[in-house]
Formats: sequence, C-alpha cells, structure tokens
Amino acid sequence: MILKNQVVVIDAGNTSIKVGFFEKGRLERVHRTDLKGLKQIIEPKGGGDAIISSVLSLEKTNAIIKLFKSPILLTSETNLPIQLKYETKNTLGIDRICNAVFAHSQLKNGIGVIIDVGTCIKFDVISVKGEYLGGSISPGIQLRYNSLNDYTGNLPLLNIKSKTILTGIDTTTSIQSGIINGIQAEIQGFIDQYSSQFKNLTFFITGGDAQYFEFHSKNSIFANKNLTLVGLNDIYEFIA
Repeated sequence: MILKNQVVVIDAGNTSIKVGFFEKGRLERVHRTDLKGLKQIIEPKGGGDAIISSVLSLEKTNAIIKLFKSPILLTSETNLPIQLKYETKNTLGIDRICNAVFAHSQLKNGIGVIIDVGTCIKFDVISVKGEYLGGSISPGIQLRYNSLNDYTGNLPLLNIKSKTILTGIDTTTSIQSGIINGIQAEIQGFIDQYSSQFKNLTFFITGGDAQYFEFHSKNSIFANKNLTLVGLNDIYEFIA
C-alpha cells in the first residue's frame, strides 16, 4: 500500500529490483522483487511520488515508469547535488551516481570510496566538495563463475558464495578459492591502494554480496545495505 506523502524509491538492478518506501525522509520498508512482483506491490493503490534508477532495458524501464503518475527517471542529465567529473557522463551507471550522492551526504572531510559488491564489483570515489572522480568495475561472484563455465569445456557452473580454503583440494574448491579468495584479495588490494593515494578516507560498503567478504582499513568503514536507495531519496529531495 502506498500512503499519502510517501515517496517510492526504485533501484532496478541487473539481478533484482529493490523498492524503498520513504516517509519524511526516513526509509520505512524495503522489498526485493522482480518486475512482476513490483507490479503487485505498486498497482493496488496506483502510482505516487517516485524516483527510479534503472540499468534495465528500455522496455523494462518503461514498464516500471508506467506504474506511476509522474515519476522521476534518474539519468546523467538529472540535476544532482554532486558534480560528475567523468569524461563519459552518459555511460555512468545510475546506481553509481546514487551511491556517490549518499557518500557525499555523509562525508565530513577528505574522500569517500564506495564499495558496491553485487552483480559487478564497483569502486567509486567522491570528494567532500561533491566531485565524483570515477572508479572501477569488475565482475562479481556469479559473473566469474559463469565465465569459467561458458568459456571452458569442462569446468562446472557453481554458485557457492561462502568462504573456502586457500588451496583447493578438488575442482569445486579450486574454482571457489579462485573466485571468492580472488575477490577478497582484489577488494583488499583496492582498499590498500586508495589508502596510499588519498588522505582522510572513508569507505562505504554496500551490495547484496558484500556480506561474504571482509573489509580491513585504518580508515573509517561504514556498511549500509540500502545505501543506493537512500542516495536515490537524497536526489529526490534535492530535486523536489
């Protein structure tokens, strides 16, 4: 049910659609669903105030838009509370923008680095002045498992996300070690490199798969599984 004066915030990602319901700037409830489930959540009361971040196809994005009367579709051209110092703004993932907006709202000084561990592993950098500086993208857990199965003749398709031994004792644990321990090393390596390059760093952790990894730094680390949704709502309040 959509209540009066409630803002619906939608983060339509590659794996699932997250829906947040905000009242007076506070996140009250969250649903993780697909397009069919989203229609069941929204349609009983019709549209309402909404902002949408989508990396889905134009067809699927339009299907989400039609659920609301006059939603805001976030793009790289949307008026934002941050400056995008990115050479190809039109290719910048909308979820990365939302994450950067949230981090900027929380920064007291220095530089914020957002680590989003989901379908892809994304690092994004924002300054206390509100300048989005860029970041990195690499495949997430399942994409790495899929690629090993897709591009080899005999390696099995796995979907194991738990920690494992360093030295695999069979094909399954060898693949699992390469993927899980490899990502752990990648994350820590990036944290160490950013820590050596910038002073006054704050790390922000989010993403559905972040729970499977450890994050170590001498700098401050904050975790928020709904970081993207809150950033979206921050953008809505800035525009409204």
